Amino acid sequence: MKKLCRAIIPSLALVAASGLRAEDVADTWNRADMYPDLHAWEAAGRELESSAGGIEGCRGRLGESAAELERCLDLIFGLTKEFQRYFTWASTGADEDLRDQDPGARRQVASQLGTRLGQAASYMEPELIAVGPEKLKGFLGENPGLGEYDFFIENTLRKAEHTLEPQAEEVIAAAGNVRASPYGTYNVLTAADVPWPTITLADGTEARLDQAGYGRWRSAPHRPDRKAVFDAFFATHKKYERTLGATLSGGINSNVFEARVRGYPSAVEAALAEDNIPVSVYRTLVEQANGNLATLHRYLRLRARMLDIDELAYYDLYTPIVALDKDFPLAGAKKIMIDSFSPLGEEYAGVVRRGLAERWMDAYPRQGKQSGAYVNGAAYDVHPYVLTNYTDDYDTVSTMAHEWGHAIHSHLANTTQPFPKANYATFTAEIASTFNEALLLDYMLKGAKNDDERLYYLGFALEGIRTTFFRQTMFAEFELAIHEAVERGEALTGQRLTEMYAELLRRYHGHDDGVMRIHDAYTIEWAYVPHFYFNFYVFQYATSLAASSLLAQDVLDGERGARDRYLGLLKAGGSAYPYELLRDAGVDMATAEPYQATFRRMNDIMAQIEAILDRRGS
Repeated sequence: MKKLCRAIIPSLALVAASGLRAEDVADTWNRADMYPDLHAWEAAGRELESSAGGIEGCRGRLGESAAELERCLDLIFGLTKEFQRYFTWASTGADEDLRDQDPGARRQVASQLGTRLGQAASYMEPELIAVGPEKLKGFLGENPGLGEYDFFIENTLRKAEHTLEPQAEEVIAAAGNVRASPYGTYNVLTAADVPWPTITLADGTEARLDQAGYGRWRSAPHRPDRKAVFDAFFATHKKYERTLGATLSGGINSNVFEARVRGYPSAVEAALAEDNIPVSVYRTLVEQANGNLATLHRYLRLRARMLDIDELAYYDLYTPIVALDKDFPLAGAKKIMIDSFSPLGEEYAGVVRRGLAERWMDAYPRQGKQSGAYVNGAAYDVHPYVLTNYTDDYDTVSTMAHEWGHAIHSHLANTTQPFPKANYATFTAEIASTFNEALLLDYMLKGAKNDDERLYYLGFALEGIRTTFFRQTMFAEFELAIHEAVERGEALTGQRLTEMYAELLRRYHGHDDGVMRIHDAYTIEWAYVPHFYFNFYVFQYATSLAASSLLAQDVLDGERGARDRYLGLLKAGGSAYPYELLRDAGVDMATAEPYQATFRRMNDIMAQIEAILDRRGS
């Protein structure tokens, strides 16, 4: 068992077992800020279990008086706040070393407790709706202590039409783990049971092509290697097309089921209604992307030019168009990142400095550690936890800046808003991260020493727009299409999913116009994307990038009030509906303007690259 000792320093056993260098301890998490040790965490769990009975004690009493309503909401939200700290400790501990079964088991214990607490509190919203708006409005006017719950109450009443009777809500809450089983099956199948192939690259490297290996080797510099990687990886998915189709179909049918049970006209409307996002935002995004595919096609042709390829193939998308022979050691990268944030003022940069000094980030990769990067900001009265796998290249500098955008968003929301109003929606979450990427790009371009560096940073930014805006919008259009197919009563077999995805993949990449050839073998790619199990999640990557493009440009241009509006958005957390918060900050995602700003930015970057290439005659 591995744990942080009370001195807030990893034990020597942890350092040795994990491969962590002693000098890198400062760049690991200080999880003791949540609980000093395992015993304290276990005690917190017992306290949560014993206090959960109080939730049931409030059933039927929410309408008794303003004071009783305040007492019950304080109890339920207080337990929720403590549970989030409890789960964050378990989850971050598991991610430190996935090989160790004990932390993983603790995460499962915490998750099961969360399900029980959610089930116990499932009567709350139906009961508030039964109390009614007139009486609740009176309670709010009578008792100032209910002020921090006003938006929660308003939002609950808004959903009255689609909220079921308490018993039905309890059944749906209890079925949470069952409804999650399609993704669980997909995850186990792809992570543990599929026999992923190993191929030999041109230089003799043995490349095992599981999902992590595909992510690594698909950008191989030798073009035949890239083709071999794509061929082997997607051929393996093709063998499991029927099974993977069944798991995704199960997830989609689950979403449609809940939408219908709750009386929504469609699954997309049910998903967006959770945060009161107009469906027009989703459809405007898709329309704008389709109406501006010429911008994506311009980039694909430019990529072919820079790679000196006559006919661009799908397997050519991930290799860098310009190499940068430059290392970014972590200490220097931290300074670059903080300096790039200077347009947001000292308040913002100061929080980053504090977080780095107080070990909010686990920076380096090591054996057993969770791959990728994320931020967990759920420990409300502690601080966010940032995970990266830093490897001294510019990609991980950008990733670090991205994740610290999430971290500062969480910190500002948590320190500005009371707990019931702090948790922000996904719709605004990716704005902070992609905003930081824009600041970093601007900083790096201003400091670039030559055209090679400029080309690298510009090319990196272009690829970010392609993957975050166009690729995610393509995913969003696919997700909409497959839900609508189920709503029409169509069957979603693996073969049908491949056919639907193929049409989108070819349209977006200009297959019929000769821009890029999409081979049949790669149209099974839908089976590789786990986000399709997350119920209309991916569109928010694209909308967030579009919003941040507009907001960041205003800040960089020094537009009066732009910085305060942006920081105000971050500090607002979840105190109002996310669409309205963003509109108040100056961006209306139901209009074309933010999307057009993204296309202008992309075309401007391409113009800069083309000017350099033309000067060089290349």
